[in-house]
Amino acid sequence: MNRVTRCLYGIGAMIAMACVLPVEAPADEGMWLFNNPPKKLLQEKYKFAPGDDWYLHLQQSSVRFNSGGSGSFVSADGLVLTNHHVGADCLQKLSTKDRDLIAQGFYAKTLEEEIRCVDLELNVLQSIEDVTERINAAVKPGMSSAAANTARRAAMNTVRRAAMNTVEKESLDQTGLRSDVVTLYHGGLYHLYRFKKYTDIRIVFAPEKDIAFFGGDPDNFEYPRYDLDICFLRVYEDGKPAKIEHYLKWSPKGASDNELVFVSGHPGRTDRLDTMAHIEFLRDKVFPQTMRKLFRWEVALSTYSGESREKARRAQDDLFGVQNSRKARLGMLAGLQDPAISSSKQAEELKLRQTVQEKPSLLKEPAGNPWSDVAAALKVWDGIYDDWDLLEQRSAFHSQLFGIARTLVRLTEESAKPNADRLREYRESNLESLKFELFSEAPIYEDLETRLLADSLSMLTEMKGYDDPLVQKVLAGKSPRERAAQLVDGTKLKSVDVRKKLAEAGPEALRESHDPIMELAVLVDPQARSLRKTYEDQVEEPLRQAYAKLSAARFAIYGTEVYPDATFTLRIAFGRVKGYTEQGRQIPPWTTFAGLYERAKEQGNVPPFKLPQRWIDRKDQLNLATPFNFVSTADIIGGNSGSPIVNRNNELVGIIFDGNIQSLVLDFVYTEQEARAVAVHGAAVLEALRKVYNAERLVKEIAP
Repeated sequence: MNRVTRCLYGIGAMIAMACVLPVEAPADEGMWLFNNPPKKLLQEKYKFAPGDDWYLHLQQSSVRFNSGGSGSFVSADGLVLTNHHVGADCLQKLSTKDRDLIAQGFYAKTLEEEIRCVDLELNVLQSIEDVTERINAAVKPGMSSAAANTARRAAMNTVRRAAMNTVEKESLDQTGLRSDVVTLYHGGLYHLYRFKKYTDIRIVFAPEKDIAFFGGDPDNFEYPRYDLDICFLRVYEDGKPAKIEHYLKWSPKGASDNELVFVSGHPGRTDRLDTMAHIEFLRDKVFPQTMRKLFRWEVALSTYSGESREKARRAQDDLFGVQNSRKARLGMLAGLQDPAISSSKQAEELKLRQTVQEKPSLLKEPAGNPWSDVAAALKVWDGIYDDWDLLEQRSAFHSQLFGIARTLVRLTEESAKPNADRLREYRESNLESLKFELFSEAPIYEDLETRLLADSLSMLTEMKGYDDPLVQKVLAGKSPRERAAQLVDGTKLKSVDVRKKLAEAGPEALRESHDPIMELAVLVDPQARSLRKTYEDQVEEPLRQAYAKLSAARFAIYGTEVYPDATFTLRIAFGRVKGYTEQGRQIPPWTTFAGLYERAKEQGNVPPFKLPQRWIDRKDQLNLATPFNFVSTADIIGGNSGSPIVNRNNELVGIIFDGNIQSLVLDFVYTEQEARAVAVHGAAVLEALRKVYNAERLVKEIAP
């Protein structure tokens, strides 16, 4: 959607407004490209017109985590700020039975005490190049969707390869730049993003989980909130802290009420440009199926966690992720099931259809009907969805070890092909990052692997039927539990050395390894590949072509005032620090430390509202009026976790860690009536570091 054609959508009874053109007071909507920021809108609404250097500084101060999430540089010595729940992947892999860094927290008082994460990669966007013509030139008129998909993939892989072999090859060797072709507007544009990559990342500070995730699942996606959801890491180069030119200076006072603020981060995925048929497919097929899996995984992980403290430690990061996804998707599904939202989306689509019907030249290729093409592709997807999800998406094999085996099988086969013909994740430009994760020293817990694999094999059996030929081959005459135990006990893939040897072996040698999980991956792969090919040729490519036509029409009508759907690439959003009214109750823009202690007291100070002991002991040292968490109208979704919030001076005033429950519909439509981005206030971070954690070394670095 865009600020000209859509009205402000709310949730449920909140929506009674009709769309009026033009919108007199444009909303704070949009996840904008850094090479196409909303300059006109900011000037008109906020009288703010920063120069290109302002955007470049924010762009190169922002970082992306390969594990998911965002962050920012906050010192010249490579210090990075993100969320505790983003850094939890590193903390979990560094923890042991006797040292639980997630539960206990961590603070390195010296550089020497900073601990290296085992497989964390950070990317910093350096430049963007439009390569749309080069990609589209590969697809010739009259090509079948399968041929078009093959040609487009070859072009995208070749763009990367050509870039590395010419100008970028030298840059890659000298600076480690990574290059990714990003699909925008569902195929309307293709941009080449070049990233500086860091792989030596060390943990500097993390608070205890009890304060980082205070309120736990009951308060998740709610507001008011009282979370110190922060984590500091440091990037190193050549064994020393990296010297960073662009980093965010810390605002000591943080954000103020009604202040204009900006969010720079990596929103994962939105579906705001989807047709109604696509929205209905997500509502009726994808989300219900996803919810069933998440509920199942949550039960398995919760049961395992309840067996001992050590098992709870091992599973805590996975369980948090599943619970977070479950609650988020419930909110999204509720939005899709809301008739007010459906009718608004329907009206928007009808308007575009009428405009195109009146002016058919708006479509880049007038022949055909892109809405019908989307519906036809979704019909194919519906027919293969269950098997595609089970086999290609690995829902039937919920196991780190199986994931490793699948990667090894495909790595050996794809590496033997020309770069242009490979599956996307095995292209030349991605191999270094792929192998960095494949050869990770991260711990693998056999009992947890067995439990999750057994449950997913049981799901496979339930969905396809016990007598299904593939099920019988997978189970090999055993029950799901027995088969999972046999596979995990018998594999040698827990050894990184074994993985490296297999990665160097040819496909035939790999098949002769007699490793049970490798044999299972080899068994399943032909059918999984076949499903993937059907999906890419008959679903993904037709959708891409149909949406490219719709994007061309939108471009013709609205030009660059339309922003693309999120793609886990760097975007800039904006908004105001602003409270809201919920069911007649005024919700203030921020909470305070005093509110934290009141919330803990009213809940009996028991989990998940239990305060760490040091917070109890040092309460008297805190300024209880200090703002703790706050909300703004900035347009964010999942993937924005850890994103910095800056003011007009490009100073850091807070850090995104969540959205409220009303914001979950933002994947599909934007509203600022009640939807809010939730953040930790910059002043709260300084207050806690100084008076609760005595982290003076850290404070001096970020706020000298």
